[in-house]
Amino acid sequence: MSGGVSRGGYDAATKTFHSKRPPVPLPPNESLDITTFISARPHRSTTALIDASTGRRVSYTDLWRAVDSVSHTLSSIYGVRKGHVVLILSPNSIDFPIVCLSVMSLGALITTANPLNTASEIAKQVGDSEPVLAFTTRELAPKLADSGVPVILLGDADADGGGDSGKSIENVRVISSFEELMKGEVADDKIDAVRREKVRQDDAAALLYSSGTTGVSKGVVTSHRNMIAMVQTIIQRFKVDEGSDSNTFVCTVPMFHIYGLVAFATGLLATGATIVVLSKFEMNDLFVAISKYNVNYFPLVPPILVAMVNHADQIKKNYNLSSLRNVLSGGAPLGKEVIEGFVEKFPNVIIMQGYGLTESTAIGASADTLEESRKYGTAGLLSPSIEAKIVDPESGVALGVNQTGELWLRGPTVMKGYFKNPEATASTLTSDGWLKTGDICYIDEDGHLFVVDRLKELIKYKGYQVAPAELEALLLTHPQIADAAVIPFPDKDVGQYPMAYVVRKAGTSVSENEVMDFVAKQVAPYKRIRRVAFAESIPKNASGKILRKDLIKLATFGSKL
Repeated sequence: MSGGVSRGGYDAATKTFHSKRPPVPLPPNESLDITTFISARPHRSTTALIDASTGRRVSYTDLWRAVDSVSHTLSSIYGVRKGHVVLILSPNSIDFPIVCLSVMSLGALITTANPLNTASEIAKQVGDSEPVLAFTTRELAPKLADSGVPVILLGDADADGGGDSGKSIENVRVISSFEELMKGEVADDKIDAVRREKVRQDDAAALLYSSGTTGVSKGVVTSHRNMIAMVQTIIQRFKVDEGSDSNTFVCTVPMFHIYGLVAFATGLLATGATIVVLSKFEMNDLFVAISKYNVNYFPLVPPILVAMVNHADQIKKNYNLSSLRNVLSGGAPLGKEVIEGFVEKFPNVIIMQGYGLTESTAIGASADTLEESRKYGTAGLLSPSIEAKIVDPESGVALGVNQTGELWLRGPTVMKGYFKNPEATASTLTSDGWLKTGDICYIDEDGHLFVVDRLKELIKYKGYQVAPAELEALLLTHPQIADAAVIPFPDKDVGQYPMAYVVRKAGTSVSENEVMDFVAKQVAPYKRIRRVAFAESIPKNASGKILRKDLIKLATFGSKL
């Protein structure tokens, strides 16, 4: 950095903010995949994964043995090769990381799907990504009916008895079970043969679907280098090279999401941590798991932290949380009242916060101590090796300290681009590597990032991203709707939920419930419209763009008593 860099990391000459944290080292070997990188690291704990519901444990030795077996079978029996796409449609499980690590070790791309998505939503992803193979559970397999994608069943595939029972799932091409994939022992020379296709750091490793900055779902291509840089950031954040004891994390965040994938299905395994996996979120099961397995770290979203503050006395009475040292909050910055309420109720637990995007491999900024989190409203300091600019979205001019504009990020975790979508890539990534985040932010004189608004029109419901444009297009297919707009409506329990403004066609009388039911039948539960207002017209600017801010003000003002 030049001599003109301020204490907050701002270089006035280049109008660039630099991270104040030490940079992450990247391995010089260009021929390296994320799986090999993680498996080569020392592991302080003997146990890698624990199934919270059954107590089943997977040691690090067994984890890597399973990854070798699965990758060998995928390559030698099913012909999975470098550049192929493999889909996983599953709730959290201790098999999820094994699938991901096996696929990526071959140079194939893992693409994840939300189990809550409808069959038609999943069909769109299948049509775009063209997977050669899919892993899913017996319960979710019908969502892949008629896709033609060969399916390997996870979990208790033979619940009905008989090894071929899964093949009776109607219109689903079941070819094997995960259990079968892991049965055979693999000799070392065969493992080498499986990985004979060189995988380079710049090769694609994952394909996660994000609404990006426009609200239209696109495949984000994440490279092995992106993931290695992410792992190095996690290692530095949790200081695992400083002789700390083995850490235990509880995983409730979905592994299909970028946060869950990079933390629990890959990154934390590089730290030698033990990961306690819950297949679904249920408050009682969660706190029982924290108590039973002496969990130290609990990643969560703000509504859960608020619930812990509101019900602290009951929680502390019924569960032993003495092992808990840190909660890691993401999705939205925490306010002063929430932070101080949590500190008062749980004085021995440190709050950490983070900011990231699918496009930045979940890396961007973080608050790693209570002192940093107490800079109220901040998302934290820029992550290691990350640069930022604050850019005026109208003029494109880079701004300075405490000035508000669109956040641009650059660094080793920034995606390769959008899958088969050069136009979207060109509009989001600049030629010199800057990622336009679509978030309106400022960075203060101490280098703390504050997210104040969103350019991208995404609704955050319980941490899930909901694209208004998708719901609007669906509403316009209703025979009695002439026009529609969808906005985020604030809610203290879920963050935001989708609200629709609807213009009825002349002479029709569609009701609020009919509108909500129409949408509910066609989308995942988290995308449902939960409030409807009828209007004479939808406010738009001269170019026809919906003036959502006007509708948000109207809805919010009208909701006040």
